[in-house]
Amino acid sequence: MRISAYVAIGIAVIGPAGLFGQTAVSPPAFEVASVKPASPESRSIALSTYPGGRITVSLYTLQMLIEEAFGVQSFQVSGGPRWINDDRYDIVAKPPASSKSSKANPPYPKAPPNDEQRQMLQTLLADRFQLKFHRETKEGPVYILGKGSKKLKLQDPKNGDDYPWAGSIGGGGISGDGLAGINISMPLLATRLSWYLRRPVLDQTGLKGSYDFKFEYAPDDPRPDIISSIFASVQGIGLKLEAAKGPVETIVIDHAEKPSAN
Repeated sequence: MRISAYVAIGIAVIGPAGLFGQTAVSPPAFEVASVKPASPESRSIALSTYPGGRITVSLYTLQMLIEEAFGVQSFQVSGGPRWINDDRYDIVAKPPASSKSSKANPPYPKAPPNDEQRQMLQTLLADRFQLKFHRETKEGPVYILGKGSKKLKLQDPKNGDDYPWAGSIGGGGISGDGLAGINISMPLLATRLSWYLRRPVLDQTGLKGSYDFKFEYAPDDPRPDIISSIFASVQGIGLKLEAAKGPVETIVIDHAEKPSAN
């Protein structure tokens, strides 16, 4: 299955007028964007989001920018010149005042971009890196997230306005001490787990809404490796992960150039 980059973006942004041959709606774009080779003073790899929709990026490669822009992971990106994994960039971008993102108020700087900001990143990559790509969907190894045989240990969220999150008991990324979640839906949990399992995780729990949960290893329990801890923790909250075959979408890079000057 092959879908051109222009068709893939068009599905998201072209309204009925575009379908009937009239002028297509332009994809969302940042009002101002600075793209520069990473500063020698940059210390950490980070993408941060701020109130008003501003985004800053430090020490990101084009590969990493593509993953953020399209909501995919490294194993879902292929092709392109070698430098997309080597050259690093700093970016500062601001959306137009007319955009929904200009009203955004992320709960903390590490919150991921929203859907509109991801589309703006796609536009930036097309404009500044001359990125051209196509999508391929093939059958490959996946995990299925479903209900387990044990009682579900999921609670209604204490605060439905909390930012959806899943990670370690102590906060941050999954580290092997268990698994906690705040106001998170099962599809989003599946996506977060796939980051660590390096394989798509498909939600087939049938559970709607969002949940809080927590599974922690007892102090005297041996701590397994990250992968094993995910499987054990998922079972601990009454779910299960099973290996299977399923659709795996890949972004295939057809062309990319080093970014134009600001």
